[in-house]
Amino acid sequence: MLRILFVGDVTGSPGRRALGKLLGDLRSRLDAHLVVANGENAAGGLGITGPTAAAILDSGVDVITLGNHTFTKKDMLAYIQSEPRILRPANYPPGVPGRGWGVFEATTGERVAVANLLGRTFMAPVDCPFRAADAVVAEIGGEPAVLVFDMHAEATSEKAAIGWYLDGRASAVVGTHTHVQTSDERVLPGGTAYITDAGMTGVHDSVLGLDKHQVIERFLTQVTGKFTPAEGPTTLQGVLVEIDPATGRALGIRRLSINEGEI
Repeated sequence: MLRILFVGDVTGSPGRRALGKLLGDLRSRLDAHLVVANGENAAGGLGITGPTAAAILDSGVDVITLGNHTFTKKDMLAYIQSEPRILRPANYPPGVPGRGWGVFEATTGERVAVANLLGRTFMAPVDCPFRAADAVVAEIGGEPAVLVFDMHAEATSEKAAIGWYLDGRASAVVGTHTHVQTSDERVLPGGTAYITDAGMTGVHDSVLGLDKHQVIERFLTQVTGKFTPAEGPTTLQGVLVEIDPATGRALGIRRLSINEGEI
């Protein structure tokens, strides 16, 4: 059995701190063979930089997926070209730097394909994620058998639709972006593990990992200002997916929410 740990959106330096403190022991305790983490909010709560990506990888993450803030920090335009363990959405237009999927080796020696998609509902326009998913599946061609998608999207309906669309063709479809962990994890009839949102890795007492007072002030006044990550005790959220590596079918999926100091 292959066990893949998917970590929800890493938010700011507190999220990176949580990875550094919790991931090593958690990976050992779960006997996870590959760790994927969404890192698109890792740098100050908005975007990712080369140094923050390196810190995430150094903490024990094997693959970083991104989303709509992939290139918010401009150094990623060059950095993403040199680091194959970082994926940006596969449905960005042709010519965008980086790649939307890759094949990585688990500690068991099994090869695992990981792909990143970006939703379009309530988001900036990009190419169709459904057709991009078709292209990824076709290009991989069943080798390796294990294929995990990060569907980074705002609308729950779009995430659910992608889950059903890929049922039987992907090992797992894990939703990210909303930073609120959902409780709808299940293995779909075709053998695809699904959850609408894996949650967030960052400060628990916050608004989506950001300073709650700043966010409340924005809602009260409608005056724009810079948000900063919250400070305080952190939580690491995500899912553990168990997969038959011979068939690529998921055998189970379970939610995780680990508070700083619990392990």
